[in-house]
Amino acid sequence: MARGKIQIKRIENQTNRQVTYSKRRNGLFKKAHELTVLCDARVSIIMFSSSNKLHEFISPNTTTKEIIDLYQTVSDVDVWSAHYERMQETKRKLLETNRKLRTQIKQRLGECLDELDIQELRSLEEEMENTFKLVRERKFKSLGNQIETTKKKNKSQQDIQKNLIHELELRAEDPHYGLVDNGGDYDSVLGYQIEGSRAYALRYHQNQHHHYPNHALHAPSASDIITFHLLE
Repeated sequence: MARGKIQIKRIENQTNRQVTYSKRRNGLFKKAHELTVLCDARVSIIMFSSSNKLHEFISPNTTTKEIIDLYQTVSDVDVWSAHYERMQETKRKLLETNRKLRTQIKQRLGECLDELDIQELRSLEEEMENTFKLVRERKFKSLGNQIETTKKKNKSQQDIQKNLIHELELRAEDPHYGLVDNGGDYDSVLGYQIEGSRAYALRYHQNQHHHYPNHALHAPSASDIITFHLLE
């Protein structure tokens, strides 16, 4: 049975269009391979689908660049010249931008000022003054933050000191305040929380009243307090 003639026009259905593209692409590459084997030809095919996906066939023992170079030699057409010129232009612009930036940096360091006229010098001066103003404001803000942090730390230390003094005053009024009978030479313990560590104030007592019953207990003083910091 003879095959019906297919009308050559764009396939509207996207799925059918993709299937047809894949089948005919494979058929084309097969024919290119046959030409390479049967006729010792060098064949290069570059294809892009409707989704810009690249498909390429190149004869064995050659490369796409070699095919293009051979094409330029035979046809006397420079394929790379336009691209090379664009690259050179891009390079020139980048070098010019780099030169200007280096000059601006030097001018802000007080160099290369002879190239500037009076108006450019005024503009540079104004720009430097604005920059100096921003830096100074940032410096004052940073100093202000440091001062506030230091004040908070000092306030915390003052509160701790007041609490310690208050505890000592209470112990002076009542000798048995906070007494811990642990049978050792340290007969009292006071605990305080200090900036992530715990401070213990221990009063050393010589236990003289154990040997001398008639010896009166003396009121504790600041000299009787030994403070230890224990890290947690």
